[in-house]
Amino acid sequence: MAWAEYSAALALFGATHFLPSHRPLRDRLIGALGRRAYFALYGTVSTVLLVWLVLAAGRAPYIAVFDPAPWMRWVPNLAMPVASALLALGVAFPYPYTLGGRRSAPVDPAAPGLAALTRHPALWALALWGAAHAMANPDLAHLILFLGFAAVSLGAMRLFDARAAAADPAVWPALRETTAILSFRPLADPRWLRAQGRALLVRLAAGVVLYVALYHSHSAVIGVSPAP
Repeated sequence: MAWAEYSAALALFGATHFLPSHRPLRDRLIGALGRRAYFALYGTVSTVLLVWLVLAAGRAPYIAVFDPAPWMRWVPNLAMPVASALLALGVAFPYPYTLGGRRSAPVDPAAPGLAALTRHPALWALALWGAAHAMANPDLAHLILFLGFAAVSLGAMRLFDARAAAADPAVWPALRETTAILSFRPLADPRWLRAQGRALLVRLAAGVVLYVALYHSHSAVIGVSPAP
């Protein structure tokens, strides 16, 4: 029964994320519910299913894939502050062609803003979360869960870039040059820091708050202490 629950949670979570990517279906749902109500409902359902999926993975029979080493417990603790910062960076991100991107955000290759650091901060956050937690949870159910998240997140970057290229093929080559999959070079550019430093600091501060909240709620929500 535990494997059945895990399979059902995995299937439902996957369906809620892949079906809305079918544009005609998503457009019909937005037309019926309204944009704000659709995204609020979608976010709520996704969060509930994610929590259920993680809990179901914990209840699945333990099948070890490799023997965990003590140092592996440190990997999520070192990675999650970075993932939290990236997730905070990606909320209402001022670039439309990514997870969490504002659809109304202007696309100007000459002024890419925070997208000069990365076009896909939220996807990087999910990929890092998945890869780091896979190291500390070397059983079959959790490896399927966490490595699946990491692989889908990395693959989604190419999908979003393809959508950007299709949406505006004349602008995309220049936009691809001035934005990045991941780059730290803008942090050494005084002009970029003057323009974007304040927004970056606010989002990084939000990332710190998010990390502290996740760390201290982990035991209560997931049932496992994150302490190494």
